Amino acid sequence: MHFLDAIASLPTHTMLCLIMALAVAFAFEFINGFHDTANAVTTVIYTRTLKATPAVLYSGLLNFIGVLCGGTAIAFGIVNLLPVDLLLEHSSNAALVMVLSLLISGVAWNLGTWWFGLPVSSSHTLIGSILGVGVANSLLEGNGLAGVNWHKAAEVGAALLFSPLLGFTLAAAGLALCRLLVPDPELYQPPHDDKPPPRWIRAILILTCGGVSYAHGSNDGQKGMGLVLLVLVGFMPFAYALNTADPTLAERTLKATEDIEAEYQSQGLALSTAQQDDIATIRTMLAGIRSFSELPSEERWLARLAIFRLKKQTDDYLAANEELHGLLYPPVSRLSEAVEYVPLWVMVCTALALGLGTTIGYKRIVVTVAEKIGKTHLTYAQGAVAESVAAGTILLAAFAGVPVSTTHVLSSGVAGTMVANRSGVQAGTLKKIGLAWLFTMPASMLLAALLFFLGRALFL
Repeated sequence: MHFLDAIASLPTHTMLCLIMALAVAFAFEFINGFHDTANAVTTVIYTRTLKATPAVLYSGLLNFIGVLCGGTAIAFGIVNLLPVDLLLEHSSNAALVMVLSLLISGVAWNLGTWWFGLPVSSSHTLIGSILGVGVANSLLEGNGLAGVNWHKAAEVGAALLFSPLLGFTLAAAGLALCRLLVPDPELYQPPHDDKPPPRWIRAILILTCGGVSYAHGSNDGQKGMGLVLLVLVGFMPFAYALNTADPTLAERTLKATEDIEAEYQSQGLALSTAQQDDIATIRTMLAGIRSFSELPSEERWLARLAIFRLKKQTDDYLAANEELHGLLYPPVSRLSEAVEYVPLWVMVCTALALGLGTTIGYKRIVVTVAEKIGKTHLTYAQGAVAESVAAGTILLAAFAGVPVSTTHVLSSGVAGTMVANRSGVQAGTLKKIGLAWLFTMPASMLLAALLFFLGRALFL
């Protein structure tokens, strides 16, 4: 079922709610564009490598490409932070309140910190907002703190915590190494007037700017896709609970389920009761059909839950028994295809929102990163090293499927090069950035929770 057909089948009230939620989700990604990607263009602007307009257009294009080519692992990491079935257990009004609370919280915090020129993390903001509505809903339902996938939250939190430390250390070490290998004094002095850098360093700076922009798109673009998927699965589970685009995926999913069962039996392993139940459910629901589009709409969410649980339980078993990885990984991957997919239109719209957002509003963050972290302006070498480290760190995180903060990785990298260059750092600016880093997640959690409580009181 195509998106337009699916949305046309919704009641008018639910359709308007869905459109509103999608608009705010894409607005978050648009703001992410000019909030976070300002970091990528800082070096080329302040080293006189490119003028501002071509720099942001170039960065916007690379962000667009990064979203389309970056994969989907992080997107589903975001989706799985919040048990999506929470959205299905309530009315469409409750689903709207939940989704809009986390989206508005993210937009408000990002806009507020941008106004003050603080390079805070959109990743921290988004994840804090998701955790906030998850905890708030769980408390209201009397389930304590069970409304959040805390295991996944811990994995995400560790990546967000350690990536800035890695950026600082690698950038400082990289600049020290650069001094040894390329002892040209001009590279370690702030640019004079409007004099452009030497051609070879200019080419490197343009390349590193593109690398950070592409990396940002590949990592943060997936967060935007995760938000949109959270909205779509919550409001239209009949259309987006399973991948209905592949005409033979239901048949192959059933075969993968049977392969997992057979492999357990051949190894003399016992399936858990939960695995047996899920396999029985999948076998009953998918028998005789080739595509998930043939499955009745009201049964698709139940099928998704059974497939997702079987995949997770088998994944957990593989993590503790690596010797079976080669045998069970192929069928588990086929299960993933059924429940973890991103429609092309979601990728394109997210890429457009992020790319267009990059082209405006960048100046406030650029000034902070280039002028207020160190006691002197950026040098050519500092710009190249900081952005090379940031691009490498973010791309590595995207490959590993974990979200990191472009803002904090690059800002900490710039600070690391300032220390290594003995330029000195402005303690006041670092204190503000540090406080913003410390308070962004709890503040966005609190704001999202308060908005959720208020929305429930007003509309439910």
